[in-house]
Amino acid sequence: MTARIAISSGEPAGIGPDLCLALQDLAPDVELVVMGDPQLLAARAAQLQRPWEPPLYQPDRAAQAGRVCLAPVALARPAVGGRLDVANAPYVLELLDRAVSGCLQGEFQALVTAPVHKAVINDAGFAFTGHTEYLAEKCAADQVVMMLVAPGLRVALATTHLPLSQVAAAITEPALEAVLRCTYTELQRKFHIARPRVLVAGLNPHAGENGHLGHEERDIIEPVIARLQSEGLTLTGPLPADTLFTPPWLARADAVVAMYHDQGLPVLKHLGFGRAVNITLGLPIVRTSVDHGTALDKAGTGAAETGSLEAAIRCAIDLSA
Repeated sequence: MTARIAISSGEPAGIGPDLCLALQDLAPDVELVVMGDPQLLAARAAQLQRPWEPPLYQPDRAAQAGRVCLAPVALARPAVGGRLDVANAPYVLELLDRAVSGCLQGEFQALVTAPVHKAVINDAGFAFTGHTEYLAEKCAADQVVMMLVAPGLRVALATTHLPLSQVAAAITEPALEAVLRCTYTELQRKFHIARPRVLVAGLNPHAGENGHLGHEERDIIEPVIARLQSEGLTLTGPLPADTLFTPPWLARADAVVAMYHDQGLPVLKHLGFGRAVNITLGLPIVRTSVDHGTALDKAGTGAAETGSLEAAIRCAIDLSA
């Protein structure tokens, strides 16, 4: 049976539509269903001088490998590349809602998301901190974890889109334990690693230097790791973040759990930017995404790189198989 994968085209003023136009060149062994505005995609195709005449998506028709079709969702106002418009923020969320609903009902086997622009969604009056949190709410998931994957490295995050001043307060024993359990279980369930080896970063420089550079390691991170180790989870840490991302440590790890966004992701993106994939662990559906933002300055110019989207689709196929 051929799988169907939903593709949300993301922020209409960004490169999401450009990336969707490139899907017809991939011809994967699944059917790709693009969620987007027909006029937007047709106009962007004309701007880029690309052919674009996809068939309309028909849910009752058998999926066909290599086919790219369009599930129409209407914009509120015509979109121009590079120009954000708060009127179109509900459209961006509608794309996600349609795709998530289809995944939960078994209509689609996975969701791949093009980038969205968080600020314009918030400016439109919606409380939106990112795909990860939004999808968790829509799927009624108790615990989700943001993980990015690049060739040779997986990095999960204990906290995601928070101001740095709020990170330490967000790292509590219950919260960290939930992240570590979810990461470990999903490495087993989705990546088929029987006994995952997980490195856990400290929060402070030198992992707190025995309490001289911070107490979070001693008071929170170490007790959680010890408790989970006693249950048989293969965790190592807390480790200084400036040395755990070195080849000797990574050679003995299946994943790293970083305490905050910019502790782990700069390393991963340096290693594999343009080939990395964002995966939401803990959802009842498979969701992958590109590793970059909306790139408003590149929309409609032909300069959008498709490597991360291709990697996200390959990853979605593998995880949903």
